[in-house]
Amino acid sequence: MSSYIKKTIAILLCLILVCSLSGCFSSKKDSTSVNGNGLKTITLNEVAHSIFYAPQYVAIELGYFKDEGINLDLVTGFGADKVMTSLVSGDADIGFMGSESSIYVYEEGSPDYCVNFAQLTQRAGNFLVSRNKEDHFKWSDLKGKNVIGGRDGGMPEMLFEYILKKNDISPKNDLTIIQNVDFGSTSAAFTSGIGDYTIEFEPSATLLEQQNSGYVVASLGTESGYVPYTAYCCKSSYLKAHPEIVQSFTNAIQKGLDYVNTHSSAEIAEVIAPQFKETDLDTLTTIVDRYNQQDTWKEDTCFNEDSFQLLVDILKDAGKTNAEIPYEKLVTTQYSKEALQK
Repeated sequence: MSSYIKKTIAILLCLILVCSLSGCFSSKKDSTSVNGNGLKTITLNEVAHSIFYAPQYVAIELGYFKDEGINLDLVTGFGADKVMTSLVSGDADIGFMGSESSIYVYEEGSPDYCVNFAQLTQRAGNFLVSRNKEDHFKWSDLKGKNVIGGRDGGMPEMLFEYILKKNDISPKNDLTIIQNVDFGSTSAAFTSGIGDYTIEFEPSATLLEQQNSGYVVASLGTESGYVPYTAYCCKSSYLKAHPEIVQSFTNAIQKGLDYVNTHSSAEIAEVIAPQFKETDLDTLTTIVDRYNQQDTWKEDTCFNEDSFQLLVDILKDAGKTNAEIPYEKLVTTQYSKEALQK
């Protein structure tokens, strides 16, 4: 495990200890409180605000959370480490990020570890963008090049390295991966002249193309296959105290998944447009269709054991863990199965 991750986990554990001693394990924002409309307010911290998470925004815009009695306070953490810090400190009730973060916290012995209760995406949502147009890109073309990657130990970076190894490319010896660029600043860094390639989520990948600053040459989601890329989790104490809220939340996400799996890209784009006011509808539709074509979204929120084991294998391959991680402790499918009955 990298020194950066160790420091982050150490901070998280200190926060947990402080909360234990001060009796503040419950969320700072009492999720049982009811607003003037009779809705329970909960705070969701998402790792990024991306079209990649379209089912979630469908659930917001079509009122599925309100139908379930939830007033959703959505904030963006800009990185899984920041989302997890917010979750552990009690600033957020539910975190949405790569599940590797919950594994890191569990491995450090947290008494109030985080439990993943719903999975949303089943493929990576980022793309490899080249500075030059390449009609016949091969992964071997990255040898000797500089690539703006992701945070060490984060899901985007681990998937990238996983793909490199699949193509007989050494992440350490065959290319230079730049990892000191902030999560939200990679496209700006690339535009400024840093790197030969960059790994980008949408809408950044498409915007770079529109600006003639870069060209999408590969989909990490297509190349890596089905992986449990992002999921919702909460502290085990929160799950125990508020199972009805977790169930209602999962119901809303399931409705969002049902919608994106039964409607066209144009219809989905129109629904989520208020969430992305800076992106015109045609561009939004193009991006949604790009994600649709690679089968990004699950049909249900069940985080199955084989998917979890694949995540653990990726962590082991990246040298981030050597332990056997208990699926039954860090994942529950109870709420997902119930949501399918609604």
